Amino acid sequence: MLDLLAQRRSIRKFKPQPVEAEKIEQLCEALLRSPTSRNRRPWEFVVVDNPDLLSQLKDAKAHGTSFFTTAPLAIVLAADPQQSDVWIEDCAIAAIIVQLLAEQLGLKSCWAQLRLRPHDDVQTASEYLRKLVGLPEGYEVPMVIAIGYPEEEKTGHPRESLPQEKIHRNHFLT
Repeated sequence: MLDLLAQRRSIRKFKPQPVEAEKIEQLCEALLRSPTSRNRRPWEFVVVDNPDLLSQLKDAKAHGTSFFTTAPLAIVLAADPQQSDVWIEDCAIAAIIVQLLAEQLGLKSCWAQLRLRPHDDVQTASEYLRKLVGLPEGYEVPMVIAIGYPEEEKTGHPRESLPQEKIHRNHFLT
């Protein structure tokens, strides 16, 4: 697992190669196996492989979503906040699990934060995505993940570059 974490990097340029159906099914299974608080499962996932929809994902917010123009696959993570008070955490857990499985399958990914981000002066990025993919009123979209075969190569961060000072034992010491 540490080897997988050591090689994982956010990739923002993808090859036009589609993700195989069997890999998409594995990614979907990983999402559904994600742990949730009290097993409430407040999340819903919209798997997007339609090129027109993928190109519209880039418009969710002003910055940080242009990589959806090259991604052959995206997963919209959504939840009904009325089902659980920790819906954000539950979606975040599902997001990292699907990103790690994508890595194991030879795919790369990049997470786009949408929660608390504006789409424009009228609606939030979450509202834009909710309407774009047809989620029911009241659902929130905290993030969306692009997945595909990498067009760019990035090596993992070397162990020596990790901020060891962020680890504290028993007490926070400065």
